[in-house]
Amino acid sequence: MPIYKYKATNEQGKQVKGRLDATSEAAARYELARLHLIPTSIRERKSILQIEITAQRVKPADVMNASRQLSAFVRAGISILDALQIIAEEVENKRFRGILDDIRIRVQGGEPLAVAVNAHTDVFPEYFVGILRAAELTGHLDDALDQLADYIDRDLEAKRKIKSAITYPTVVMGFAVVTVVVLSAWVLPRFKTFFQSLDADLPLSTRMLLGITDFLTGWWWLLTGLIVVGVLGLVAGLRTEAGRTARDKVLLRLPGLGNVVRFAIIERFCRMLSSMVKAGVPLPDAMSVATASTNNRVFQKGLTGARDAMVRGEGLARPIAETGLFPGSANQMLRVGENTGTLDTQLAGAARYFERELGYRIKKFTDMFEPAIILVVGLVVGFVAVALVQAMYGVFGQVNTQ
Repeated sequence: MPIYKYKATNEQGKQVKGRLDATSEAAARYELARLHLIPTSIRERKSILQIEITAQRVKPADVMNASRQLSAFVRAGISILDALQIIAEEVENKRFRGILDDIRIRVQGGEPLAVAVNAHTDVFPEYFVGILRAAELTGHLDDALDQLADYIDRDLEAKRKIKSAITYPTVVMGFAVVTVVVLSAWVLPRFKTFFQSLDADLPLSTRMLLGITDFLTGWWWLLTGLIVVGVLGLVAGLRTEAGRTARDKVLLRLPGLGNVVRFAIIERFCRMLSSMVKAGVPLPDAMSVATASTNNRVFQKGLTGARDAMVRGEGLARPIAETGLFPGSANQMLRVGENTGTLDTQLAGAARYFERELGYRIKKFTDMFEPAIILVVGLVVGFVAVALVQAMYGVFGQVNTQ
């Protein structure tokens, strides 16, 4: 538990100082108030252990489980304070436990739940706070927490699908690179020494292979330097707004992968906007949060323009259609939802549709990408094998004719 050093004024007006254990600064202030002390300064004294705990990462799955549990407790009539305390006691992540304790203390001090959660935006995203704020106003906190848990669950499932789709090709590519390095650094130089000792005329394929080996072994330092410079330049470029925009444009235009990225963004946007509209969040605010969640500069620029047009009274479906970022099916669903007043329902339907479409696109991408990787690896290994076999036959033929 963190240790806080404090300076405070007691009931007699004297300055006092000391230390106390508390889960957060808010908890420390609460404890000082209980001791009838008015704090003038509070500073956390971090040990190595506390630095390690603070560095712990709170996973979206932790937030999802806490949301689902809190929804069940609220629906059962348990107070938010008791529910937060029970959930915090069961959480294994020490950092998340401290955050939940801080939220409980803030709520106990009179803050609304959404305001208390908003103090930890590094763990709870903006849409989470927006939906909570609207739910507290409408009195449907349990339903909103369920929606948030469902959204996070679906978002995690989409990410798992994409990760599983690229895992196999990445592993195969890694093995291909290792194979080329081993052949170039250890195997082929030994064959070169063997062929030179025989003073034999080598076929073209073998000479090409040995030439590539000589280049890789002789200029490896230059190649390594160019790769390092290229990676550092890429990292530096991606830290600029222009670099991120260029990256997002390239991702959307890549053959095969571009469609996967596009449908993943559309699915997330539709699902989040549906959840926020259903929770009662004003549409302009919901659009701003859902737009920021796309994490793609191309979509963010287009959707920001659509939101501005909507605020000017041009509706939602037409400005979104004019961005050219959404397929016709999505534009049609938005138009129907806007005209019939069922925007949240149509957005939820669009999210389900694009979730299925995303699965299909991922499968199609992997079905196309895996054979391409295997073909490239086969060509490299096959070329090496053919070059060596031709050389061996050529050497034996020359020996037999002498």
